[in-house]
Amino acid sequence: MKNTVHISRRGVLAAIGSAGAAATLGVAPRRARANTAPAGRVVVVGGGFGGATAAKYLKRRNPKIDVALVEPSEVFVTCPFTNLYFGGLRTFEQQEHNYDELRSLGVNVIHDTAQAVDGKAHTVTLGNGQVLPYDKLVLSPGIDFRWDAIEGYDEAAAELAPHAWKAGPQSRLLREQLEAMPDGGLFIMVAPPNPYRCPPGPYERVSMVAHYFKTHKPNSKILVLDAKDNFSKQGLFTDGWKKFYDGMIEWVPASKDGKVIRVDAKNLTVETEFGEKHKASVLNVIPPQKAGFIAERAGVTNESGWVPIDPHTFESTQVPDIFVVGDATVAAPMPKSGFVANNQAKVAAAAIVAALEGKEPPQAAFANTCYSLIAPDYGISVAGVYAVEDGKLVEKAGGLSPRDASDEFRKLEAEYGVGWYQSISQDAWGTGA
Repeated sequence: MKNTVHISRRGVLAAIGSAGAAATLGVAPRRARANTAPAGRVVVVGGGFGGATAAKYLKRRNPKIDVALVEPSEVFVTCPFTNLYFGGLRTFEQQEHNYDELRSLGVNVIHDTAQAVDGKAHTVTLGNGQVLPYDKLVLSPGIDFRWDAIEGYDEAAAELAPHAWKAGPQSRLLREQLEAMPDGGLFIMVAPPNPYRCPPGPYERVSMVAHYFKTHKPNSKILVLDAKDNFSKQGLFTDGWKKFYDGMIEWVPASKDGKVIRVDAKNLTVETEFGEKHKASVLNVIPPQKAGFIAERAGVTNESGWVPIDPHTFESTQVPDIFVVGDATVAAPMPKSGFVANNQAKVAAAAIVAALEGKEPPQAAFANTCYSLIAPDYGISVAGVYAVEDGKLVEKAGGLSPRDASDEFRKLEAEYGVGWYQSISQDAWGTGA
């Protein structure tokens, strides 16, 4: 990820506050009109950070809009902070969020899977056969995996060598495997190529697994085989690994034969590009990714497998009246993160409300802050502010935690990370722990 450190960290955070205010301008509930006719019909597909936020802010901006949220899970499990579950610092249940607040706001929450979208007819077809008409559609489909990208790694293989990159049963499986692994075993992570969900996520996972090993299985080792030559917050992570887990973690970049091309999940072995074979006690394969399947079925993906959007509104550039937010989008230099999905959803909601009222959308502004935990009471972060210039998204300011920060500073960063998770969960679902 590009980081431009030309302003103070305080300046970045102040700018984020300004960007957040701009992105959410006018979110206070409006008074209901005298008539009861709906102000438009909006269907939102996906109940994660993007979809839940979009549904909520559509209702907050104009309660008269008929909003339906389609999400198969009755309880949503977040990917952010799930790595702390692997480290033994959080329970699985602390990652769970329900949709009670959205229902209280008048959102029609439908627990089913969207199977098809007809952009011309403006309809969404659900798994149970129900057809939902819409004036505007918001897709927040997250990611799916390119199962054909690594030989031998498919959905069946993931039951033996979990990816755990969609929080839920896969997270529990990986945790159970780590707990069952004998002391002195080898944990191998296969890290994905760009672009993918949560750029620093694999390396926070490595940190949390290392913390678990240091506490419970101190003779164990970690091998990271990476399809890239660099990664987000790399210097901060490697400094932290040396400080807390010296000698436990080996990271192998692509240029040094870190790219895995073949997986034998049954025998927990992998083969790299130049023929090196490695056998794991626990194997975690995070495969290459693309937009969630409904985006392709809606016709909004391009040859990259991701969704190009109008950065002013996050409307699809390929199918009108479909807005796409979150990990599925082509929105670089913004990363694929929960914070970004939340921001994009607010911008899309504002644009949709304006369009339904025959108005121009408000000016878009975006921000991102991403906290990662390396050890208990030792956090790091990256922050960025983004805007639209000449029809393109650009990074206006950004910064990393200073590499020479004190332990007290790192402790505060860890605490800020907890506060961030609580705040954004409250913002999206009205729940947070």
